[in-house]
Amino acid sequence: MEVQIFGTKKSSPTRAALRFFAERRVKVHFVDLLERPASRGELGRFAQKFGAEALLDRASRRFQELGLGASVYSPERWLERLADEPLLLRLPLTRFQNQLTIGEASDTWRTWTGR
Repeated sequence: MEVQIFGTKKSSPTRAALRFFAERRVKVHFVDLLERPASRGELGRFAQKFGAEALLDRASRRFQELGLGASVYSPERWLERLADEPLLLRLPLTRFQNQLTIGEASDTWRTWTGR
């Protein structure tokens, strides 16, 4: 079993996800979005399942810094912004085979691991 986690090392929810899988001895492929941003295709996979709005962390500091509070973009434009600005994402983005989660989802992760 291998899980892919997209996040940043400074993100508390990302560290919690890494710890969750490490405690269960699940192999993790971690992608630090500050070193290697997610592709639009990868983000599109999450947006297709949850919608582009679900990927957006409106409470993030970066969202406030950019003054995006009143912004109304199309889902495609949000995906472009999210690909360019990974700190706008709700983290972590987690993938196991074709199953996806956004944010902390330990209940779902437990069903993946069976533990």
